[in-house]
Amino acid sequence: MADEEVLDGEEGAGQPGKGGKGLIIAIVALLVLGGGGAGAWFAFNGGKHDPKDKSARHEEGPKLPPRYVNLDPPFVVNFEAETVVRFLQVTIGVMTRDPAIETIVKDNDPRVRNDLLMILANQSYETVSTLEGKEKLRERCLESVRNIVKENGGDAKKLEALYFTAFVMQ
Repeated sequence: MADEEVLDGEEGAGQPGKGGKGLIIAIVALLVLGGGGAGAWFAFNGGKHDPKDKSARHEEGPKLPPRYVNLDPPFVVNFEAETVVRFLQVTIGVMTRDPAIETIVKDNDPRVRNDLLMILANQSYETVSTLEGKEKLRERCLESVRNIVKENGGDAKKLEALYFTAFVMQ
């Protein structure tokens, strides 16, 4: 009987250890699977319930390809720099994705060219010889063309960019 008690004690002592390890493994497996499932749900489904993202996607729609309008011939202006007459030749292109804006720019080419010539002719050599000066000049020219588009019934924001495709100072 004493042997039976020892055997019963050994069996009883062994079972709680196995049950505890199995429980720990089951909890860890449950956490790993639950975490993986939650991570997958957030990665693939989380953004679809945000109303701001959904409305922004519907408003934008697919972007149309860019349309470039080159303002030919190049602009040539002279300006004084330290009592020496200098020349500036600039080739300009504007970019939009809206065919209506492209039409407005083309239909108003004389006015666009006039306004840009006035802006370019009022520059100093020191201003346009720096990168910052050229960028400010580009922004000012863009705003001028946007104003013309707006005055002719177009959406000025749809005229997205103005580029200097050639910029020569002499």
